[in-house]
Amino acid sequence: MSEPMLSVVVPVRNGLKVLPRSLGALEASDLPRDLWELIVVDDASTDETPALAARWADVVVRIPDSPHGPGYARNRGVEMARCPVVAFIDADVVVHRDTLRRIVWTFARDPELGAVFGSYDDRPPAPGVVSRYRNLLHHWHHQRNPGEADTFWAGCGAVRRSVFLEAGGFDEWHYRRPSIEDIELGHRISHLGARIHIRPDIQCAHLKQWSLWNVLRTDLMDRGIPWMRLLLQEGKMGQRRSLNLKPIERINTALAGLALVAVVLAIGLRDPRFLLGVAGPLAVMLVSNLPFYAFLARAGGIGFALASVPLHLAYYVVNGVCVVLGWLAHHVMGEPVPDAPIQAMAEVGVERWPPVPARLSVGAWAPR
Repeated sequence: MSEPMLSVVVPVRNGLKVLPRSLGALEASDLPRDLWELIVVDDASTDETPALAARWADVVVRIPDSPHGPGYARNRGVEMARCPVVAFIDADVVVHRDTLRRIVWTFARDPELGAVFGSYDDRPPAPGVVSRYRNLLHHWHHQRNPGEADTFWAGCGAVRRSVFLEAGGFDEWHYRRPSIEDIELGHRISHLGARIHIRPDIQCAHLKQWSLWNVLRTDLMDRGIPWMRLLLQEGKMGQRRSLNLKPIERINTALAGLALVAVVLAIGLRDPRFLLGVAGPLAVMLVSNLPFYAFLARAGGIGFALASVPLHLAYYVVNGVCVVLGWLAHHVMGEPVPDAPIQAMAEVGVERWPPVPARLSVGAWAPR
């Protein structure tokens, strides 16, 4: 290889705390620097993020005024990309030395591959039970499900630029916050017939410090409910093979819902006999997740594993709540749409920079 093969796009907003580690790790990659380019897209930061990014980046794209979300920022990065493969790395992600090299080799060995993504490693740097549990849960799912997928992860993933353009890029219209824009893109890539692979050996570390409140808010508002609405809009609720939609995950989510109903009835009717209905579902959830809990014990000790069990049970309860709220939102509120000014400007074809978030037109999206 004598020409640049990989464009690395990093979307960021107010990233002074994380960029030195994330961009420094990219710079330390064992893929020769002349074989890849770094494009940082600043999504209307209010600090000195652009100046800091310029120390490492080949190109810094600045989006002024107000933030438009990571999907929009990534699209602007792809517009600047010169290479046949584009890797998306989140600003709070620290790649391993071999991450970029493994991405390039994966595409070079499989000319028919459309996209690939990796996983967090098993050594999350953020302290605390919640942060460690959250990142190790992500690691567990991706490590246990290698091979074909119908979803995508933009925290550490890559796609052929031609496939990305044919699929229509990230949906700027519906996702103006960090949400499921990468999952939705993966569905469209898969619909095109392009193959997506999970490669557990492509790894990185996640710097984010999670709190219980952040987990609940993210899972409800930014992940679970939008995901449920997306599945209902597509009409493929029972057909997706995504990681969190495996049969055992669906069963555990249903059991958590039953347990929650039993608790509510026991409290509402002041009848503790309803609590007997919690025992069965709880036992099934615990037994089915014993391999995961054993992994947590190996990674952080028995105390950490035991402290993570309530978090994991709450995870299933939140999933069940998301199913109900997502169903209601879909049937009561309909398709999510951006605010009125964005809709109006998009309808009349206003052209300016930064561009108005575009209504997705699969197969017809192209750089402006």
